[in-house]
Amino acid sequence: MSQSWMPKSLTSLTASSKPITAAEFAEAMKLAAEEAGTTVSPSGSNISGALTREKAAALLDSVIHVPYAAFAGYQDIAGGSPYSKAIANVYTAGLMQGSSSQTFGYGKPLTHREAATIIYRLYQYLQPFKLTEATIAEMQKAMETGRLTSEELVQQYLDRIAKYDDQGPKLNSIITLNDKALETAKQLDAERAAKGERSPLHGIPVIVKDNYNTSDMPTSSGNIGLKDVIPPEDATQVKELRDAGAIIIGKANLHEFAFGYTTVSSLGGQTLNPYDPTRVPGGSSGGTAAAVAANLAAVGMGTDTGGSIRIPSSFNSLVGIRPTVGLSSRYGIAPLALTQDTGGPIARTVEDAAFILNATTGYDPKDIVTAKSVGFVPKDYTDYLDKDGLKGARIGIVREVFGDDAQVNAVVSQAIEEMKAAGATLVDNVKIPNFDLINKYGSLSAWEFKFQFNDYLKSLGDATPYKSLDELIASGKYDPSIEKALIDRNNRESLDAQEYKDIVLFRTKYVQEAVLKMMADNHLDALIFPTSSKTAVKIGQEQVAGDAFKLSSFTGWPTVTVPAGFTSDHLPVGIDFFGRAFSEPELIKLAYSFEQHTHHRVAPQTTP
Repeated sequence: MSQSWMPKSLTSLTASSKPITAAEFAEAMKLAAEEAGTTVSPSGSNISGALTREKAAALLDSVIHVPYAAFAGYQDIAGGSPYSKAIANVYTAGLMQGSSSQTFGYGKPLTHREAATIIYRLYQYLQPFKLTEATIAEMQKAMETGRLTSEELVQQYLDRIAKYDDQGPKLNSIITLNDKALETAKQLDAERAAKGERSPLHGIPVIVKDNYNTSDMPTSSGNIGLKDVIPPEDATQVKELRDAGAIIIGKANLHEFAFGYTTVSSLGGQTLNPYDPTRVPGGSSGGTAAAVAANLAAVGMGTDTGGSIRIPSSFNSLVGIRPTVGLSSRYGIAPLALTQDTGGPIARTVEDAAFILNATTGYDPKDIVTAKSVGFVPKDYTDYLDKDGLKGARIGIVREVFGDDAQVNAVVSQAIEEMKAAGATLVDNVKIPNFDLINKYGSLSAWEFKFQFNDYLKSLGDATPYKSLDELIASGKYDPSIEKALIDRNNRESLDAQEYKDIVLFRTKYVQEAVLKMMADNHLDALIFPTSSKTAVKIGQEQVAGDAFKLSSFTGWPTVTVPAGFTSDHLPVGIDFFGRAFSEPELIKLAYSFEQHTHHRVAPQTTP
């Protein structure tokens, strides 16, 4: 047993196999509660003789409240035992485990050594739930053991939003709050009590980028002219999250129409980076990233066409997953360029991002490209959370996309050494064939946006005030910084142009073949490189990110961004794990292993 705290009354007894009495155990429980900042009054402390394990469970059960007890399945608990419920409760609360996987140790005396471990767990259990940096699993455990309700969880997040987004540093990350979030949480609490949880996302507050359709809140894409548009139905991924029991707590700001990396919009204004409020949060999913980084929601949803999940994840010390195009439905998400568009999670941990993928992947007949995913969606992405996942892996370092920022490169170089220490083989300076040629091709958002956005406006029916991009531009209701981009895109006359067809056909073919050849020649499991060649710029400056994002955007293949550390001026730097189509399980394994060996994620000091 390794622990930093121990009740004084048990300090000298932790190595003893001598049985402990009920009075000694009850006294230790009281001391643990006192040091946790509360008081308890164990009932049954007049038990005579040696304290057996089941009687210790009864003492513990008298001071805890576990509304959703799970049956442990121990074979040595006789039917009709008066201690069955107490054993189930302390097992669910994580206070007592069996003497083996099959037996509880019914009738056996509790030793001082065992008691010390249990008392320490009780001390932890009695601590007030700490919201900041809590994982989804920790939130679920707190709700399962009666220490927290979803309603309380939502309220705590709403309080933080008021404190840090609306006041304090005024991060300005959120456009709209769900006025039914608390009511929904209360209903989910009642459902948990009656039926149990739907999934690990049951009762978990999620923030979604405001280009995901929500039938109960406006969806604006950050545009002031669309501020009152309530779509007729949820985006598929929003529906899937709700079906899993998640609560959409609000909608996050974004770079208007997902056009850029700085997250400024006519409706939401400028979002600030919680690590340095004088800097941008990245984009276009910068509102989602800033909110998740500042612990204003448990996890968030972003979209990515040319780095819009990855770059804000990097700038906010977060995990971001850009899924393979076709793994998750884009139906109901305002498009930028559907050839490249995808939507995915932004989270504080790889595990939390994996929980989101479990709920939001698979075939959707409303988005035909998801037919590609059939046969490629694992039963559970969390099965790939292997701390030793880097051991034996072969990873290629793509130096040609690193850029010239010495601080970024130093962080990534250190990350490379950390991967080696975790057992990976790093193959340095692997070359992508014909990368110079591939790099000359532009993003398809310059071509596709007008036509696909017009289709999206039509899908909104009577809810939209504009029937076309042309009408929206004529209204003048948009941020002046995107005017040229809007007009240039609106001037496209047709997707029959040879230039467009060449990009779709040749760019995709060249880059996919180049990556596959390079990975095969070097026997690689994945590639790595800095997410962005530059750190977050000061507000008002132009943000550049380099060429690394193109590998995923141009192939349509997946990337997992994970925190790699900080520069000397405390700006986050992310690293990308990139791989073949539908290689999310492998990338999650590698990213999780790196995360668990390094723990580079640190919460921003501006939002403690």
